[in-house]
Amino acid sequence: MQTVRIDLVSDVACPWCAIGYRRLEQALETLKSEIEVELHWQPFELNRDMPPEGEPILEHLCRKYGKDAATMEASQREIMKVADELGLNFRGAQERWANNTFAAHRVLAWAATQNRETPLQLALFEAYFGEAKNPADPQVLREKAIDVGLDGDTAEAIARSDQYTEEVRAAQQRFMDAGVNAVPGFILDGRYLIPGAQPPEVLVDALRQVAEENASANP
Repeated sequence: MQTVRIDLVSDVACPWCAIGYRRLEQALETLKSEIEVELHWQPFELNRDMPPEGEPILEHLCRKYGKDAATMEASQREIMKVADELGLNFRGAQERWANNTFAAHRVLAWAATQNRETPLQLALFEAYFGEAKNPADPQVLREKAIDVGLDGDTAEAIARSDQYTEEVRAAQQRFMDAGVNAVPGFILDGRYLIPGAQPPEVLVDALRQVAEENASANP
């Protein structure tokens, strides 16, 4: 069985990243007897210049995209509908604020060393879109770390420090240099970039292609 590495470039404040991961799960269920996947989450900040206090999401989106409130509310409802169909909790999506997520990425980098990054990513998606909590708040990071079996004191300490800053910044730059300027971005075996929250069948076809290429190169 071929193994394919997936670098999933994502931000916990990105609704399409949560949706994209759920679609990836569906694709992997289809491929479970064919391909093994080595998944690595990679950091991206949608709101890198956002001040610590954040900004109400609707106000932020209207300013960012130059659209009126009614248009952005309709867009958010569409995203919530897609998420709901996938079984994701987006009940707090309209009440959330736009936040900088750098502290969350630093804690996630630590979680990766404990083999708990995916559970923490999913818990932070739930916190942000389901509960309208700030995913970079040290107390939220502590709470969600505990929920997924990590040490809450360590998570909070990392969030309040500058630990993992160099690692996260280096990863961000590496994937921006690789052409990722929006998220989610799926990079397969370091060779192919699939942008956006693609349907499961697109991911299935791409993963099969990479696996076949690997098998041909290493008969």
